[in-house]
Amino acid sequence: MKLSSLLLFVLPLNALAADQWILATDLWGNSAQQTLNLDVQGTRVSGTLGGDPISGSLNGAQLKFTATGSDGQVYHYDGRIDGERMQGRSDEPDTNNRSARAAHTFSAWRVPTRADSAPRLHHFMPTDYSNTFSADRAPVLVIWPGDSVQTKTLDSGGVDENGVTRALFGNPQVGPFFVAGAEPGDTLAITISALKLNRDYADSLDGIVGRLKTPRIATETATLGNPVRWQLDRVRGVARPQGASAALKNFEIPVKPMLGGLAVAPEFGYPPFSTGDTGDFGGNMDFNAVVEGNTVYLQVQQPGALLYLGDGHALQGDGETSQWALETSLDVVVKVELIKKHAIATPRVESPTQIMTLGQAGSSDDALRLATSGMLQWLRQSYALDMSQATQVLGVAAQYNVVNLAGRSVGVAAKIDKAVLKDLPLAATKSDN
Repeated sequence: MKLSSLLLFVLPLNALAADQWILATDLWGNSAQQTLNLDVQGTRVSGTLGGDPISGSLNGAQLKFTATGSDGQVYHYDGRIDGERMQGRSDEPDTNNRSARAAHTFSAWRVPTRADSAPRLHHFMPTDYSNTFSADRAPVLVIWPGDSVQTKTLDSGGVDENGVTRALFGNPQVGPFFVAGAEPGDTLAITISALKLNRDYADSLDGIVGRLKTPRIATETATLGNPVRWQLDRVRGVARPQGASAALKNFEIPVKPMLGGLAVAPEFGYPPFSTGDTGDFGGNMDFNAVVEGNTVYLQVQQPGALLYLGDGHALQGDGETSQWALETSLDVVVKVELIKKHAIATPRVESPTQIMTLGQAGSSDDALRLATSGMLQWLRQSYALDMSQATQVLGVAAQYNVVNLAGRSVGVAAKIDKAVLKDLPLAATKSDN
Protein backbone atom coordinates (compact mmCIF):
# COMPACT_ATOMS: atom_id res chain seq x y z
CA MET A 1 0.00 0.00 0.00
CA LYS A 2 1.42 3.35 -1.06
CA LEU A 3 1.97 5.79 1.80
CA SER A 4 0.37 9.22 1.78
CA SER A 5 2.91 11.76 0.60
CA LEU A 6 2.22 13.86 3.72
CA LEU A 7 4.19 11.57 6.02
CA LEU A 8 7.11 11.50 3.60
CA PHE A 9 7.96 15.07 4.56
CA VAL A 10 7.97 15.01 8.36
CA LEU A 11 10.50 17.23 10.10
CA PRO A 12 13.74 15.63 11.32
CA LEU A 13 14.20 16.30 15.03
CA ASN A 14 17.72 17.67 14.57
CA ALA A 15 16.36 20.41 12.29
CA LEU A 16 15.08 22.43 15.26
CA ALA A 17 16.78 25.66 16.28
CA ALA A 18 19.26 25.42 19.17
CA ASP A 19 18.05 28.57 20.99
CA GLN A 20 14.35 29.10 20.52
CA TRP A 21 11.95 31.24 22.51
CA ILE A 22 8.19 31.80 22.41
CA LEU A 23 7.63 35.54 22.60
CA ALA A 24 4.19 36.89 23.55
CA THR A 25 3.46 40.57 22.94
CA ASP A 26 0.59 42.14 24.90
CA LEU A 27 -1.38 44.08 22.27
CA TRP A 28 -3.91 45.98 24.36
CA GLY A 29 -4.76 42.90 26.41
CA ASN A 30 -4.42 40.41 23.53
CA SER A 31 -1.45 38.04 23.50
CA ALA A 32 0.23 37.64 20.09
CA GLN A 33 2.69 34.75 20.16
CA GLN A 34 5.67 34.35 17.83
CA THR A 35 8.68 32.07 17.59
CA LEU A 36 12.00 33.81 18.29
CA ASN A 37 15.12 32.03 17.03
CA LEU A 38 18.36 33.48 18.38
CA ASP A 39 21.88 33.05 17.04
CA VAL A 40 24.32 34.67 19.46
CA GLN A 41 27.91 35.31 18.34
CA GLY A 42 29.72 37.16 21.13
CA THR A 43 27.54 40.20 21.74
CA ARG A 44 25.97 40.16 18.28
CA VAL A 45 22.52 38.63 17.77
CA SER A 46 20.79 37.49 14.60
CA GLY A 47 17.95 35.12 13.83
CA THR A 48 14.23 35.38 13.12
CA LEU A 49 11.04 36.49 14.85
CA GLY A 50 7.92 34.97 13.34
CA GLY A 51 9.99 34.29 10.23
CA ASP A 52 11.22 37.88 9.87
CA PRO A 53 14.96 38.59 10.18
CA ILE A 54 16.33 40.22 13.32
CA SER A 55 19.62 41.85 14.31
CA GLY A 56 20.75 43.18 17.65
CA SER A 57 22.97 42.74 20.66
CA LEU A 58 23.21 40.79 23.91
CA ASN A 59 25.13 42.45 26.74
CA GLY A 60 24.99 40.34 29.87
CA ALA A 61 21.29 39.70 30.43
CA GLN A 62 20.14 42.66 28.33
CA LEU A 63 18.86 41.74 24.86
CA LYS A 64 18.06 44.36 22.23
CA PHE A 65 17.07 43.56 18.67
CA THR A 66 15.16 44.89 15.68
CA ALA A 67 12.90 42.77 13.48
CA THR A 68 12.18 43.86 9.91
CA GLY A 69 8.87 42.75 8.40
CA SER A 70 8.37 41.77 4.77
CA ASP A 71 6.72 45.17 4.25
CA GLY A 72 9.83 46.98 5.51
CA GLN A 73 8.29 47.99 8.86
CA VAL A 74 10.66 47.75 11.84
CA TYR A 75 9.92 46.43 15.33
CA HIS A 76 12.26 47.20 18.24
CA TYR A 77 12.56 44.94 21.30
CA ASP A 78 14.37 45.66 24.56
CA GLY A 79 14.26 42.85 27.10
CA ARG A 80 16.04 41.26 30.02
CA ILE A 81 16.75 37.53 30.25
CA ASP A 82 16.31 35.86 33.64
CA GLY A 83 17.16 32.18 33.28
CA GLU A 84 14.55 30.59 31.03
CA ARG A 85 12.35 33.69 30.99
CA MET A 86 12.50 37.10 29.37
CA GLN A 87 10.56 40.31 29.84
CA GLY A 88 10.70 43.68 28.16
CA ARG A 89 9.07 46.29 25.97
CA SER A 90 8.60 46.65 22.26
CA ASP A 91 8.25 49.69 20.00
CA GLU A 92 6.11 48.80 16.98
CA PRO A 93 4.11 50.41 14.17
CA ASP A 94 0.63 51.36 15.33
CA THR A 95 -1.89 48.82 14.04
CA ASN A 96 -4.12 51.59 12.64
CA ASN A 97 -1.49 54.14 11.57
CA ARG A 98 1.75 52.69 10.25
CA SER A 99 3.49 56.05 10.46
CA ALA A 100 2.85 56.19 14.22
CA ARG A 101 4.47 54.02 16.90
CA ALA A 102 3.03 52.10 19.85
CA ALA A 103 4.73 50.67 22.93
CA HIS A 104 3.85 47.24 24.31
CA THR A 105 5.13 44.86 26.93
CA PHE A 106 6.29 41.37 26.03
CA SER A 107 7.36 38.20 27.80
CA ALA A 108 9.04 35.05 26.52
CA TRP A 109 10.03 31.56 27.60
CA ARG A 110 12.85 29.45 26.28
CA VAL A 111 11.95 26.20 24.52
CA PRO A 112 14.00 23.39 26.10
CA THR A 113 16.63 21.70 23.96
CA ARG A 114 17.41 18.02 23.67
CA ALA A 115 20.85 16.48 23.33
CA ASP A 116 19.73 13.48 21.28
CA SER A 117 17.32 13.02 18.42
CA ALA A 118 15.78 9.70 19.46
CA PRO A 119 11.96 9.81 19.72
CA ARG A 120 10.66 9.53 23.27
CA LEU A 121 7.54 8.21 24.96
CA HIS A 122 6.27 10.71 27.54
CA HIS A 123 4.03 9.42 30.34
CA PHE A 124 1.78 12.33 31.26
CA MET A 125 -0.79 12.17 34.06
CA PRO A 126 -3.01 15.27 33.92
CA THR A 127 -3.81 17.15 37.11
CA ASP A 128 -6.16 19.69 35.54
CA TYR A 129 -8.15 19.99 32.32
CA SER A 130 -9.24 22.67 29.88
CA ASN A 131 -12.77 23.57 28.82
CA THR A 132 -11.51 25.78 26.00
CA PHE A 133 -9.22 25.42 23.00
CA SER A 134 -6.95 28.37 23.74
CA ALA A 135 -3.51 29.70 22.86
CA ASP A 136 -3.32 31.43 26.24
CA ARG A 137 -3.26 28.29 28.37
CA ALA A 138 0.29 27.38 29.47
CA PRO A 139 1.62 24.18 27.88
CA VAL A 140 1.48 21.15 30.15
CA LEU A 141 4.41 19.45 28.40
CA VAL A 142 6.97 20.19 25.67
CA ILE A 143 7.41 17.40 23.15
CA TRP A 144 9.38 17.05 19.91
CA PRO A 145 8.39 15.76 16.47
CA GLY A 146 8.47 11.98 16.52
CA ASP A 147 7.66 11.78 20.23
CA SER A 148 4.67 9.93 21.68
CA VAL A 149 2.51 10.81 24.68
CA GLN A 150 0.77 8.28 26.90
CA THR A 151 -2.05 9.82 28.94
CA LYS A 152 -5.64 9.44 30.15
CA THR A 153 -8.79 11.30 29.17
CA LEU A 154 -11.99 11.95 31.06
CA ASP A 155 -15.48 11.42 29.70
CA SER A 156 -17.51 14.37 28.42
CA GLY A 157 -18.89 14.99 31.90
CA GLY A 158 -15.43 15.28 33.48
CA VAL A 159 -15.44 11.82 35.13
CA ASP A 160 -12.31 9.64 35.29
CA GLU A 161 -11.83 5.87 35.14
CA ASN A 162 -12.61 5.56 38.86
CA GLY A 163 -15.95 7.36 38.59
CA VAL A 164 -14.58 10.53 40.20
CA THR A 165 -15.47 13.96 38.81
CA ARG A 166 -12.19 15.68 37.99
CA ALA A 167 -13.31 18.57 35.76
CA LEU A 168 -16.29 20.59 34.62
CA PHE A 169 -18.63 18.89 32.14
CA GLY A 170 -18.46 19.89 28.47
CA ASN A 171 -15.71 17.69 26.96
CA PRO A 172 -12.76 18.70 29.19
CA GLN A 173 -9.47 18.28 27.34
CA VAL A 174 -5.95 17.19 28.25
CA GLY A 175 -3.27 19.69 27.24
CA PRO A 176 -2.07 21.67 25.53
CA PHE A 177 1.09 19.88 24.43
CA PHE A 178 3.71 22.19 22.92
CA VAL A 179 5.37 20.69 19.83
CA ALA A 180 8.87 22.11 19.43
CA GLY A 181 9.48 23.54 15.97
CA ALA A 182 5.82 23.83 14.98
CA GLU A 183 4.87 27.19 13.47
CA PRO A 184 1.83 28.60 11.66
CA GLY A 185 1.61 27.16 8.15
CA ASP A 186 2.95 23.75 9.19
CA THR A 187 0.79 20.65 9.61
CA LEU A 188 0.66 18.43 12.66
CA ALA A 189 0.26 14.68 12.07
CA ILE A 190 -1.19 12.91 15.12
CA THR A 191 -1.23 9.12 14.90
CA ILE A 192 -3.54 7.37 17.37
CA SER A 193 -1.21 4.60 18.50
CA ALA A 194 -3.53 3.20 21.18
CA LEU A 195 -7.04 3.88 22.53
CA LYS A 196 -8.11 1.54 25.34
CA LEU A 197 -11.17 1.43 27.56
CA ASN A 198 -10.22 1.85 31.23
CA ARG A 199 -13.58 1.39 32.94
CA ASP A 200 -16.60 -0.89 32.59
CA TYR A 201 -19.35 1.60 31.78
CA ALA A 202 -20.29 4.46 29.48
CA ASP A 203 -23.09 7.01 29.63
CA SER A 204 -25.42 7.99 26.80
CA LEU A 205 -28.99 9.22 26.20
CA ASP A 206 -32.11 8.05 24.48
CA GLY A 207 -33.72 10.42 21.99
CA ILE A 208 -32.64 12.09 18.79
CA VAL A 209 -30.93 15.39 17.92
CA GLY A 210 -33.05 18.34 16.82
CA ARG A 211 -31.65 18.43 13.29
CA LEU A 212 -33.24 15.01 12.57
CA LYS A 213 -36.70 15.66 14.00
CA THR A 214 -39.74 15.84 11.81
CA PRO A 215 -42.80 17.32 13.52
CA ARG A 216 -44.08 13.79 14.20
CA ILE A 217 -40.77 12.55 15.60
CA ALA A 218 -40.46 15.70 17.72
CA THR A 219 -43.85 14.92 19.30
CA GLU A 220 -43.10 11.24 19.84
CA THR A 221 -39.69 11.91 21.42
CA ALA A 222 -40.73 14.88 23.56
CA THR A 223 -40.18 12.95 26.81
CA LEU A 224 -36.82 11.45 25.74
CA GLY A 225 -33.30 12.67 26.37
CA ASN A 226 -32.96 10.43 29.42
CA PRO A 227 -29.67 8.95 30.71
CA VAL A 228 -28.81 5.44 29.55
CA ARG A 229 -25.90 3.60 31.13
CA TRP A 230 -24.09 1.05 28.97
CA GLN A 231 -22.10 -1.88 30.31
CA LEU A 232 -18.68 -2.25 28.66
CA ASP A 233 -17.32 -5.78 28.47
CA ARG A 234 -13.64 -5.09 28.03
CA VAL A 235 -12.77 -8.77 27.65
CA ARG A 236 -15.21 -9.45 24.82
CA GLY A 237 -15.05 -5.90 23.44
CA VAL A 238 -18.81 -5.27 23.38
CA ALA A 239 -21.29 -2.80 24.87
CA ARG A 240 -24.90 -3.36 25.94
CA PRO A 241 -27.49 -1.12 27.60
CA GLN A 242 -27.46 -1.83 31.33
CA GLY A 243 -30.65 -3.36 32.69
CA ALA A 244 -32.29 -3.52 29.26
CA SER A 245 -35.43 -5.58 28.89
CA ALA A 246 -37.86 -6.63 26.19
CA ALA A 247 -36.51 -6.12 22.66
CA LEU A 248 -33.09 -4.86 23.84
CA LYS A 249 -32.58 -7.58 26.45
CA ASN A 250 -30.00 -9.43 24.32
CA PHE A 251 -28.72 -6.46 22.30
CA GLU A 252 -24.98 -5.91 22.25
CA ILE A 253 -22.58 -4.24 19.81
CA PRO A 254 -18.79 -4.27 19.34
CA VAL A 255 -17.01 -1.22 20.80
CA LYS A 256 -14.73 1.01 18.75
CA PRO A 257 -13.00 3.53 21.06
CA MET A 258 -12.47 6.99 19.56
CA LEU A 259 -11.48 10.52 20.55
CA GLY A 260 -14.29 13.03 20.20
CA GLY A 261 -11.94 15.96 20.76
CA LEU A 262 -8.63 16.67 19.02
CA ALA A 263 -7.47 20.20 18.28
CA VAL A 264 -4.69 22.72 18.03
CA ALA A 265 -5.01 26.26 19.39
CA PRO A 266 -6.81 28.66 17.05
CA GLU A 267 -4.88 31.46 15.40
CA PHE A 268 -4.34 34.99 16.76
CA GLY A 269 -7.41 37.18 16.47
CA TYR A 270 -9.81 34.48 17.61
CA PRO A 271 -10.98 34.10 21.20
CA PRO A 272 -10.66 30.75 22.98
CA PHE A 273 -13.23 28.30 21.62
CA SER A 274 -15.43 26.14 23.81
CA THR A 275 -14.51 22.46 23.85
CA GLY A 276 -17.94 21.91 22.30
CA ASP A 277 -16.95 23.85 19.17
CA THR A 278 -15.22 22.92 15.93
CA GLY A 279 -13.30 24.71 13.20
CA ASP A 280 -10.31 24.42 10.89
CA PHE A 281 -8.27 23.86 14.07
CA GLY A 282 -10.17 20.60 14.73
CA GLY A 283 -12.08 20.71 18.01
CA ASN A 284 -15.06 18.64 19.14
CA MET A 285 -15.12 16.85 15.78
CA ASP A 286 -16.85 13.69 17.09
CA PHE A 287 -15.64 11.86 13.97
CA ASN A 288 -15.77 8.11 14.50
CA ALA A 289 -12.73 7.61 12.27
CA VAL A 290 -10.46 9.14 14.96
CA VAL A 291 -9.57 5.68 16.19
CA GLU A 292 -6.53 3.57 16.96
CA GLY A 293 -4.27 3.17 13.93
CA ASN A 294 -5.43 6.28 12.07
CA THR A 295 -3.60 9.61 11.63
CA VAL A 296 -5.24 13.03 12.03
CA TYR A 297 -3.76 16.07 10.28
CA LEU A 298 -4.37 19.57 11.68
CA GLN A 299 -3.01 22.89 10.44
CA VAL A 300 -0.71 24.59 12.96
CA GLN A 301 -1.97 28.09 13.82
CA GLN A 302 0.16 29.04 16.83
CA PRO A 303 3.83 28.53 17.74
CA GLY A 304 4.14 25.02 19.16
CA ALA A 305 0.71 24.07 17.76
CA LEU A 306 -0.66 23.57 21.33
CA LEU A 307 -2.35 20.20 20.95
CA TYR A 308 -5.46 19.27 22.95
CA LEU A 309 -7.22 15.88 23.19
CA GLY A 310 -10.15 14.44 25.11
CA ASP A 311 -13.83 13.41 25.09
CA GLY A 312 -13.42 9.64 24.96
CA HIS A 313 -16.13 7.50 23.34
CA ALA A 314 -16.43 3.72 23.54
CA LEU A 315 -18.55 3.81 20.37
CA GLN A 316 -20.43 6.30 18.22
CA GLY A 317 -22.62 5.88 15.17
CA ASP A 318 -22.42 8.38 12.31
CA GLY A 319 -23.83 11.74 13.38
CA GLU A 320 -23.93 11.11 17.16
CA THR A 321 -27.71 11.06 16.67
CA SER A 322 -28.71 10.63 20.33
CA GLN A 323 -26.72 13.76 21.36
CA TRP A 324 -24.22 11.70 23.36
CA ALA A 325 -22.06 8.85 22.13
CA LEU A 326 -21.07 6.11 24.60
CA GLU A 327 -19.19 8.60 26.76
CA THR A 328 -16.32 7.12 28.74
CA SER A 329 -12.72 7.62 29.85
CA LEU A 330 -9.80 6.20 27.86
CA ASP A 331 -6.11 5.34 28.05
CA VAL A 332 -4.45 7.07 25.11
CA VAL A 333 -1.14 6.94 23.24
CA VAL A 334 -0.56 9.39 20.39
CA LYS A 335 2.51 9.94 18.21
CA VAL A 336 3.07 13.48 16.95
CA GLU A 337 4.98 14.39 13.80
CA LEU A 338 5.47 17.68 11.99
CA ILE A 339 5.20 18.49 8.29
CA LYS A 340 6.94 21.83 7.69
CA LYS A 341 5.56 24.54 5.41
CA HIS A 342 2.56 22.48 4.40
CA ALA A 343 -0.77 24.25 4.90
CA ILE A 344 -4.10 22.40 4.79
CA ALA A 345 -7.54 23.98 4.75
CA THR A 346 -9.54 21.37 6.67
CA PRO A 347 -8.83 18.61 9.19
CA ARG A 348 -7.79 15.34 7.55
CA VAL A 349 -7.86 11.72 8.68
CA GLU A 350 -5.91 8.89 7.11
CA SER A 351 -6.61 5.21 7.74
CA PRO A 352 -4.76 2.22 6.25
CA THR A 353 -7.42 2.11 3.50
CA GLN A 354 -8.84 5.64 3.09
CA ILE A 355 -8.08 9.35 3.02
CA MET A 356 -10.75 11.58 4.58
CA THR A 357 -11.37 15.31 4.87
CA LEU A 358 -13.71 16.90 7.38
CA GLY A 359 -16.00 19.85 6.75
CA GLN A 360 -17.50 21.55 9.81
CA ALA A 361 -19.97 24.41 9.48
CA GLY A 362 -23.34 25.74 10.58
CA SER A 363 -25.20 23.95 7.79
CA SER A 364 -24.84 20.64 5.98
CA ASP A 365 -24.44 22.48 2.65
CA ASP A 366 -21.48 24.48 3.94
CA ALA A 367 -19.97 21.40 5.61
CA LEU A 368 -20.24 19.49 2.31
CA ARG A 369 -18.50 22.32 0.48
CA LEU A 370 -15.64 22.45 3.00
CA ALA A 371 -15.14 18.67 2.98
CA THR A 372 -15.11 18.66 -0.84
CA SER A 373 -12.71 21.58 -1.04
CA GLY A 374 -10.42 19.87 1.42
CA MET A 375 -10.41 16.64 -0.58
CA LEU A 376 -9.63 18.47 -3.83
CA GLN A 377 -6.74 20.20 -2.05
CA TRP A 378 -5.40 16.85 -0.77
CA LEU A 379 -5.58 15.27 -4.23
CA ARG A 380 -3.71 18.21 -5.77
CA GLN A 381 -1.11 18.50 -3.02
CA SER A 382 -0.29 14.82 -2.63
CA TYR A 383 -0.74 13.52 -6.14
CA ALA A 384 0.32 14.92 -9.50
CA LEU A 385 -3.18 16.16 -10.37
CA ASP A 386 -4.40 19.51 -11.65
CA MET A 387 -7.87 20.75 -10.76
CA SER A 388 -9.51 19.12 -13.78
CA GLN A 389 -7.94 15.77 -12.98
CA ALA A 390 -8.75 16.05 -9.28
CA THR A 391 -12.44 16.68 -10.01
CA GLN A 392 -12.50 13.63 -12.27
CA VAL A 393 -11.13 11.41 -9.50
CA LEU A 394 -13.57 12.94 -7.00
CA GLY A 395 -16.50 12.35 -9.34
CA VAL A 396 -15.96 8.59 -9.55
CA ALA A 397 -14.46 7.83 -6.12
CA ALA A 398 -15.86 10.18 -3.45
CA GLN A 399 -17.89 8.87 -0.53
CA TYR A 400 -19.63 11.12 1.98
CA ASN A 401 -20.60 10.47 5.60
CA VAL A 402 -22.46 12.59 8.12
CA VAL A 403 -20.00 12.90 11.01
CA ASN A 404 -21.65 15.01 13.68
CA LEU A 405 -25.16 16.41 14.12
CA ALA A 406 -25.09 16.89 17.88
CA GLY A 407 -22.96 20.04 18.20
CA ARG A 408 -23.36 23.63 17.15
CA SER A 409 -21.79 22.69 13.81
CA VAL A 410 -22.61 19.98 11.31
CA GLY A 411 -19.74 17.66 10.37
CA VAL A 412 -19.46 15.97 6.97
CA ALA A 413 -16.58 13.76 5.82
CA ALA A 414 -15.44 13.18 2.24
CA LYS A 415 -13.62 9.86 1.76
CA ILE A 416 -11.69 8.13 -1.01
CA ASP A 417 -10.38 4.58 -0.92
CA LYS A 418 -6.61 4.39 -1.27
CA ALA A 419 -6.99 1.46 -3.64
CA VAL A 420 -8.40 3.90 -6.22
CA LEU A 421 -5.31 6.12 -5.89
CA LYS A 422 -2.62 3.43 -5.86
CA ASP A 423 -1.48 4.01 -9.46
CA LEU A 424 -1.35 7.82 -9.22
CA PRO A 425 2.13 9.35 -8.92
CA LEU A 426 2.91 11.04 -5.61
CA ALA A 427 3.75 14.73 -5.84
CA ALA A 428 5.95 16.95 -3.69
CA THR A 429 3.94 18.70 -0.99
CA LYS A 430 2.54 22.11 -1.91
CA SER A 431 1.25 24.81 0.40
CA ASP A 432 -0.64 26.98 -2.08
CA ASN A 433 -3.43 24.74 -3.43
